[in-house]
Amino acid sequence: MIEVYLILIAIAVVLSMYRFFRGPTTADRIVAVDIMTTLTTGLMVLFALYYRRAIFLDVALVYAVLAFLGVIAFARYMEGGL
Repeated sequence: MIEVYLILIAIAVVLSMYRFFRGPTTADRIVAVDIMTTLTTGLMVLFALYYRRAIFLDVALVYAVLAFLGVIAFARYMEGGL
């Protein structure tokens, strides 16, 4: 069943990349990047379950925190507050 989840998340990443490249505004592109980072974090968690390796969970946690901070920085830049 994990393989099905991996395929579905991979499809969602491809759709998010479409929104990133075709997004009419910069805000659309930032939201697409946020969605891709969230999906990538989910992929890392699924890889941790599939391979039974806890190190992927640590990497996913660090990646999620850094992605969150990056999206906040982009949003502040867009707002003109940086």
